[in-house]
Amino acid sequence: MTDQESGRRPKYQRIADELRTAIQSGTFAPGDRLPGENDLMSTYDVARMTARQALSVLRNEGLAEARQGAGVFVRSFRPLRRRGIPRLARDQWGGGRSVWSADIEDRSLVVDQIEVTPAAPAGPRVARILGLGSPEEPVCVRSRRFVLDEKPVLVSVSYLPASLAEGTAITEPDTGPGGTYARLAERGHRPVRFREEVRCRMPTAEEAARLALGLGTPVILISRTAVTEAGAAVEFNEMTLDSASYVLEYDFDG
Repeated sequence: MTDQESGRRPKYQRIADELRTAIQSGTFAPGDRLPGENDLMSTYDVARMTARQALSVLRNEGLAEARQGAGVFVRSFRPLRRRGIPRLARDQWGGGRSVWSADIEDRSLVVDQIEVTPAAPAGPRVARILGLGSPEEPVCVRSRRFVLDEKPVLVSVSYLPASLAEGTAITEPDTGPGGTYARLAERGHRPVRFREEVRCRMPTAEEAARLALGLGTPVILISRTAVTEAGAAVEFNEMTLDSASYVLEYDFDG
């Protein structure tokens, strides 16, 4: 960026640029307190609103977080690297491991909220995706919130035909080793192909509350459909991720 181009950027963005550079260079380390509004007003000779906007930019980017009554600090949370392909490999869940274990390495991922409804009307959208005959056909719904290092990072809602889940641990809070896909495989409905759609948007009020998101933080939406060898869709999973908590990684052979 040239000096002329830099000069045309709003002051709050230029201040945010300097603070971001200081964070990335290590001048401000994870957990360090950033200059407050009064400090920025004095250093850059700007109004309070400008200083506040500069700090908001860093918060919205996930680089900083506000602590009530203490100030704004460099975020110490280490983002999860979601490995989209290895996590769904049969060797993963077929070996009794959760698909989530491919993401967390040696960190602790906890499900602190879980709700299982064994039979609920599918509704038009889910019925269409799962190939059900009617929106009134029942599906098993599994809703979970995942917390990493005491930070909510993901809300996941899965829909499966109730006829496939009935009589299995899929209808229980703990689905057992290998999770839902292992239980489906035991019943002869092993998923062999997965399709994911990824979108981003601002969160709803409910999503922001459940994920404890800061103002202006977007969410990543991942919709996954699991399909058997015969072409039957056996699960539809909608995931809402805190965008500041994740890096999405996909490896492909050329």
